[in-house]
Amino acid sequence: MRVRLHSKASFCRHVASSSAVSFPKLPIKLVVGLGNPGPEYERTRHNAGFWFAEDVAHEIGGSFASEAKFFGQLARGVGTGADVRVLKPMKYMNLSGQSVAAVVKFFNIAPAEVLVAHDELDLAAGDIKLKFGGGHAGHNGLRDIQAKLGSGDYWRLRIGIGHPRDSINPQQPVADWVLQRPRRDEQDAIEIAIERALTQWRSLAAGDIEAAVKNLHTKPRPEKPPKPDPSTTAKVAI
Repeated sequence: MRVRLHSKASFCRHVASSSAVSFPKLPIKLVVGLGNPGPEYERTRHNAGFWFAEDVAHEIGGSFASEAKFFGQLARGVGTGADVRVLKPMKYMNLSGQSVAAVVKFFNIAPAEVLVAHDELDLAAGDIKLKFGGGHAGHNGLRDIQAKLGSGDYWRLRIGIGHPRDSINPQQPVADWVLQRPRRDEQDAIEIAIERALTQWRSLAAGDIEAAVKNLHTKPRPEKPPKPDPSTTAKVAI
C-alpha cells in the first residue's frame, strides 16, 4: 500500500548543527518505535525504538492497545494541547511500513509530523541524534516505511547501539549483533540517552524542533569532582 501524503515539508534534510537553520513549527503527532514483536526480542538492541515509544506513551498518559487495522499497538495521549499517538508496529521490523502507512492515512498525518525512533549502528551506545529526511542507510524498518509512504520526509530519532566492528568480536555479523541483548554498561548508556530524548518531548510535541535538536545534540558535561576541603586535608610534617 502506497499512501499519498500532503506535503508540509519543503525544509532541510538534516537538522545537524547550524544555528542558521530555521525549523517550522510543526508538532509531532505520531511517534513510531521500531522493533520486533515477541518476548524473545524485547530487550535486544534492535528494539531500542520500542523502549523510547513506551516511555513517550507513559509521558503522555497513554496505554497501548492492539489495533488490527493498524497492524500494531497504538497509544493515545496529549502532547502540548493536541492529541499525540504512539505506535509500535506488530509486524517484524522489515514490514513496519504497513503499520505506519495505515496510521498516517487514517489520521491524515503529514510526514513532517512523524517521529520514527530506531536503533542506529553508526552511533555508539549512549549517543542519540535527531535527523530529518534522508535515506534508510540499510535499516530494514526505515526501508519499508519509505517504500510504503513513498517519502522519506519524516523525523528520525537515531538511538545509538554501537557496531560489532568496535566490539571484542569485530567479525560478528550485524544481523546477530542487533538481535542480541546489549551488555549491562551498554544498556545503561542507551537508557540514559533515551531519558535525555524524553526531556525534549515537550519541545517536539510543540513543534519547537530547533530547541530539541540544540539540547539533544549538546552532550552534557561530566560533573567535576568536588575540590578537597582544606580544613579536612591532613597536614604532612616535613
